[in-house]
Amino acid sequence: MAVDTQPYQEPGADEVAEHDLPALAAAVREEVAVRGVGFRSADGEAEFHIDPVPRVIGAEEWSALERGLGQRVRALNAFVADVYGEQRIFADGAVPSRLLEAANFEPGMRGVTPPGGVWVGIAGLDLVRDPGGRFLVLEDNAMTPSGMAYAAAARNAVGAHVEGSPVPLDGLGRLLAGTLENARAGSGLAVLLTDGPRNAAHWEHAWLARTLGVALVTPSSLRPEGDELTLHGERVAVVYRRTNADRLDTSVGELLAPAIRAGTVGVINGFGTGVADDKLAHAYVETMVEYYLAEQPLLPSVPTLDLGVPEILEQALDTLEDLVVKPRNGHGGHGVVICDQVGPHELDALRRRLRAAPGEHIAQPRVALSTHSTVVDGRLEERHVDLRPFVFLHSPIDPHVLPGGLTRVALEAGALVVNSTRNGGAKDTWVLEASGGRP
Repeated sequence: MAVDTQPYQEPGADEVAEHDLPALAAAVREEVAVRGVGFRSADGEAEFHIDPVPRVIGAEEWSALERGLGQRVRALNAFVADVYGEQRIFADGAVPSRLLEAANFEPGMRGVTPPGGVWVGIAGLDLVRDPGGRFLVLEDNAMTPSGMAYAAAARNAVGAHVEGSPVPLDGLGRLLAGTLENARAGSGLAVLLTDGPRNAAHWEHAWLARTLGVALVTPSSLRPEGDELTLHGERVAVVYRRTNADRLDTSVGELLAPAIRAGTVGVINGFGTGVADDKLAHAYVETMVEYYLAEQPLLPSVPTLDLGVPEILEQALDTLEDLVVKPRNGHGGHGVVICDQVGPHELDALRRRLRAAPGEHIAQPRVALSTHSTVVDGRLEERHVDLRPFVFLHSPIDPHVLPGGLTRVALEAGALVVNSTRNGGAKDTWVLEASGGRP
């Protein structure tokens, strides 16, 4: 297949044109340091890089994107509910039953109906622009999406030094609180459950707990009492789970499972939502939209090749140099092979792995991620970016989208993995007010 490798170049750096760039970058770094923003990277150092050049999205484009995001997450929530309910979509043959082989499938959640009917209370979808400038969904994150507090941090750090009037992000607390309220199982406390400081995103956990006005707790603080969960003797009605332990067979799962099954606690996001993060499920999300919502998909996916289909596997092997291969249950960019960036020996080894176990990987055409002006060593250079917007379900049919979300930027020239754990940074994302032009 022919692949257009010329990236779409996002509108430039008008917002910082009059600034001394080295001084601006230093001021933003200082703002980040003063606010204590941190993310524990692979080398163990707490750090978070925010570029001073904001990304700007027009009101009309954002409005269309917002509708597509809400539709997609409604369908993903319906899919997860069906997986642990009647499994109609498989019985009707709309999607292959191989989706039930996802590593994150939780048989122990069959028959559970969460309070409020929401499994995917918060979703963070990874979007990229194709060379024509069209937004596409690269991945769906429904188990433990992160980054919303970093979006607010980017706005605070950049907004203190760059003039503009984007749609504000001060509704984040309200959006998150609405999700937790819907998931509440009766009266009781709301808590944010964290692993503690060892978690890479612990800064975000603490920030969100303060914003919500709820207790930030570790698993050791919670106690099961019969079919209920308590904190210092008080009943807990809803848990916002941000632990890395996201399976039922972990200590956190064992702690929460009795109350979940008894319906005495709501958990956002629910155990088992990882079936929606499965890279193979991504190939069928547009089918899910049509099946569950009886609507035409508004937001397209990056095409995903189901290598478990023999003819699709052969097509992929014949065009491997044009593809990106991902482990079906991978995350954080680990195990991803950008095939035109490896040598013939590595490609031959990859072909053998795919033939031996085609169901363990998916493939996607390489999308030339768009670029955006970024301050590098005191001057503007183009770097690849993606966008992670956040969707909050206040009921199965009531989605809300945070304006803009988090733009992630690869700081190395030519790098295509835009992830904070892989030498990535962030940009403030401005959505313009509907009545105005550029700020």
